[in-house]
Amino acid sequence: MTAPQKLFGTDGIRGRFGEFPLDEETVFATGLALARHVEGSRCPKVLIGMDTRESGPRIASLLAGGVDAGGAEWDFAGILPTPAVAHATHHGDFALGVMVSASHNPFEDNGIKVFGPFGYKLPEESESELEGRIGALRGEFPIRTAPLPETSSDAVARYVRHLLQSSRPPALVRDLRIVVDCAHGAASEVAPTALERLGVDAKYICRTPNGRNINAECGALHTDRLAREVVGSGAALGAALDGDADRCLFVDENGDLLNGDNVLLLAASSLVREGRLRPNLVVATVMSNLGLEIALREMGTELRRTPVGDKYVIQEMLRTGTMLGGEQSGHTIFGEHSTTGDGLLTLLMLLRILATEGERCSALRRRLRVFPQQLINVPVREKRPLEELPEIRRAVSDRELELGERGRILIRYSGTEPLARIMVEAEDTREVLRHSTAIADLFGRHLGQ
Repeated sequence: MTAPQKLFGTDGIRGRFGEFPLDEETVFATGLALARHVEGSRCPKVLIGMDTRESGPRIASLLAGGVDAGGAEWDFAGILPTPAVAHATHHGDFALGVMVSASHNPFEDNGIKVFGPFGYKLPEESESELEGRIGALRGEFPIRTAPLPETSSDAVARYVRHLLQSSRPPALVRDLRIVVDCAHGAASEVAPTALERLGVDAKYICRTPNGRNINAECGALHTDRLAREVVGSGAALGAALDGDADRCLFVDENGDLLNGDNVLLLAASSLVREGRLRPNLVVATVMSNLGLEIALREMGTELRRTPVGDKYVIQEMLRTGTMLGGEQSGHTIFGEHSTTGDGLLTLLMLLRILATEGERCSALRRRLRVFPQQLINVPVREKRPLEELPEIRRAVSDRELELGERGRILIRYSGTEPLARIMVEAEDTREVLRHSTAIADLFGRHLGQ
């Protein structure tokens, strides 16, 4: 059985720089552990990339210093999206790829995501092995950094070529006016480069990173400004990337949101129509709306659910051999082309669908009938299993019986924050609010901070 993890969460190591597990000693030890991990590889080399947080260069130089001290080689890719690191790791001479990023979190946070030689996030067994090595190496060697080169590798250019070759958008995309929110993040330079190559009429917002404004009231978690820009400029579509550009949400020409469920339905429909969704299966998480499951079923496509986290979606995609999966939060994985969620690839794929279908984005959005859903985040002082909370367990069970097949309840803890997430979904909005607030109140009374 895998030992409980203390460093790796659902998306790598994450925290505040200077505090465990992102204190300098642990970051340097992580570099040492990565060097040990690649010993004996055909090419014992580690690729390091980062987003635009002000702590990124220091963390990257500590990691590089650890890799160097451990006797392995490293290459610095500079600022680029997480999927670009995964792609470069897979197609380059690298045993591991490392992305320094905390994704959608504010600038004070940062993190370390690790990809194996084929571009997939490491399995939990490998993360546990790395964690043991990090613990053993912490404090064993003097901390040292490695100077990062001013010029990075050619990973960005290769990634842009990959995006264009994979998405193959028709020439009609040049007729679409779009707005792209770069979240002051890793896609601030890459997104314009890719879209200009296609001749897309694009306006960009939030693409002047200063180290502290990444995700600040912008990007995939804050789409209000994007919606105003789209409506005000008469654009056909708006796209909101997150800080490391591994996910993307959209707004239609009216400013209404399209989330990952909308994208999965549209992508699945396109692939089925082209006879390319084999097996006829889509993988999503327990958070995806019942409306997606019903819409897919009506076109003869099965929906397979996993725990929350794109790595679990990808594991199920690999196990079943399907080529499409994703999360409601905007991670979409096109398995034929990518080994992880890719916000820019998702944008290009949706542009292709828009151009091919010839319909307004709002009409495509309405193809998904969304069941009312409420997600409440409750701050908790500890993450106790539901089995140890009999009063909450009974309340959830009773309410599930009351909803029957008309809805569902999902309780889980955040993998990166001290939060209990309560999600209720049903046909009736009043029922959703009644059940979700009652369960949230119970969590607040029993585990509230």
